Amino acid sequence: MTVVILYALPFENHGFIEKLMDNETIKREVVIIGSGPAGLTAAIYAARASLKPLLIDAPADAEKQTTPGGQLMITTDVENYPGFAKGIEGPDLMEQFRRQAERFGTEFMETWINEVDLSERPFQLYTDNAIISADTLIIATGASAKWLGIPGEAKVPNGFGGNGVSACATCDGPLPAFGNKVIVVVGGGDTAMEEATFLTRYASKVYVVHRRDKLRASKIMQEKAFRNEKIEFVWNTALKEIVGNQQDGVDGVILHNLQTGEERKFPCSGVFIAIGHRPNTDLFKGQLEMDEIGYIKTSGHSTATNIPGVFACGDVQDSVYRQAVTAAGTGCMSAIDAERFLDHLPVAMPSGEEVTMEGEHITPDHKAIITPDGHMVSNEPLAIGED
Repeated sequence: MTVVILYALPFENHGFIEKLMDNETIKREVVIIGSGPAGLTAAIYAARASLKPLLIDAPADAEKQTTPGGQLMITTDVENYPGFAKGIEGPDLMEQFRRQAERFGTEFMETWINEVDLSERPFQLYTDNAIISADTLIIATGASAKWLGIPGEAKVPNGFGGNGVSACATCDGPLPAFGNKVIVVVGGGDTAMEEATFLTRYASKVYVVHRRDKLRASKIMQEKAFRNEKIEFVWNTALKEIVGNQQDGVDGVILHNLQTGEERKFPCSGVFIAIGHRPNTDLFKGQLEMDEIGYIKTSGHSTATNIPGVFACGDVQDSVYRQAVTAAGTGCMSAIDAERFLDHLPVAMPSGEEVTMEGEHITPDHKAIITPDGHMVSNEPLAIGED
């Protein structure tokens, strides 16, 4: 027999453990998937609104690139999160997030979700040993940086991830470890050009290593990189290995020329992998509207998806900013949106309509309401004297 452990630390810090039997159904008003800044902020706001949220964590798995707490768990110094004048370690910041969510009574479950059914409310989430029934669902599964899968790339202690290897220049570029040093950026798209250009603020030199003899980046991003005197390009070359030692970090990379077959060690003090990100949305494909990459589409005025009662926040719906502070902001929004929805108030949808829990649709111009049975009634205010 398998059991799932739920745990929470209420205000008095009296922990409790509840054992759930196989195939037991767990019913909650708000279920949150994901424990990064977005998911935990959503949990804080939902818990403070007395919605008793259940937050589901994926177990740590190096092969699947899952880490409870999100990408900040592999970030060393976080210097751009407001409120920490001296900076804070990524794992320490996420521990603070989690403790705050626990303080207000958030429940946590660590398990894999195998399947979701969003065809009707309450929504059904299926794990190996339980069915989770959710009146509202907040998706905060984040996005994963694409990695090369080469030796030396894994996070410490198996590689140099967090000790000279990163996938976020905005997060880690300003760190002293990269100041006035030679940095290698891998990639040829907009992400790589953006990362390389940003890193020139701190590095003495940035070398962009690309497998081809031309870039995939947009013309404007290419021109900006080409004009930067601190950026040089290494064409037709692949990164084969990242080398160094655990005490001092990265001291070079092994480059493989794809035309000549030549291999050489190239000295550098840091490596930024910039071959794009992949939103963690496979679980919801075919049910939620997504863009061509897989990011969930949400309303510009809310975090609502195309399915009423399902909300998305953080990097799973943000392909532009991808910062902890913006993720936390949309996490706050998603909890407020879920609270409004449960309070039978209209929530803006990606279509421009506003939808209530009962299924009423308010048209984008707010002039009409479409009832669940398809009837249209006026939503315009009556003139004085009209009945």
